[in-house]
Amino acid sequence: MTVPKGKLISIGGSEDKGTGIEPNFAQKAKLNFFEFGILKRILSEMKGSDSIVEVITTASVIPEEVGDNYIQAFGKLGCTHVGVIHIKNREDALLPEYLERIKKADGVMFTGGNQLRLSMIFGGTDFLKILLDRYENENFVIAGTSAGAMAMSNTMIYQGSSTGALLKGEVKITTGLAFIKDVIIDSHFVTRGRFGRLAQAVASNPGCIGIGLGEDTGVLIKEGKTMEAIGSGLILIFDGHTIRYSNIADLPEGAPISIENMVVHVMAKGNFYHLDERKFYSVVPQKESIK
Repeated sequence: MTVPKGKLISIGGSEDKGTGIEPNFAQKAKLNFFEFGILKRILSEMKGSDSIVEVITTASVIPEEVGDNYIQAFGKLGCTHVGVIHIKNREDALLPEYLERIKKADGVMFTGGNQLRLSMIFGGTDFLKILLDRYENENFVIAGTSAGAMAMSNTMIYQGSSTGALLKGEVKITTGLAFIKDVIIDSHFVTRGRFGRLAQAVASNPGCIGIGLGEDTGVLIKEGKTMEAIGSGLILIFDGHTIRYSNIADLPEGAPISIENMVVHVMAKGNFYHLDERKFYSVVPQKESIK
């Protein structure tokens, strides 16, 4: 398997009015960049303030407002080479102008909103192929917050309320953008109480590692396997490889599920997790400690 040369940065989100999957959670009237420190880290993983960043607003229902906010936020960090790509449908994703811009960028930032829009609009396009090729073969950064984070894996949650999450069928899963395989990412994890949602997703796909991202929190993934916790909040890791029993396959829709021996880790800033070895490290792991 080829080791990607690029980096993924998945952020748990803050309050993006474009995120409307769960109606029980009212959105604030203003976009707040709680992940301001994380944006600085994104730039440092590129070329610093000289980086060329393209913000992709496809997931959001308020793309212009979201784009302007990112321009201002990156600008406060001294980065003025920030473009906004408003791709609203598959036809837009074919425009040569946008393909050329992502070929020249040092990295991209997928905003929050509806992750299903990302998979439906970009799936199978040259736009996505270029991003994947650059991620695999160059020091290219793909970052995403909220929906933009959840869409990064090949297995993606696109629907599911927190309150009914441990009832069979309440969590809906589809194929994401597949920058990374065998993980399932959920966002706004602590604030919206999504423990049960991710637990059901992993129980249904025990070969995957579940990553629950708190707000103002993210993970930096290098070489497709070494994951560092960044930001101020918490990250929960769900390992389904050790599950001994689950009744999810035999239940009718709407029945409560049971899971035995799912392993859960809690990460904070500076902790690491190795996806291949499924090991938690409280400090940066030494090479000799990884098989």
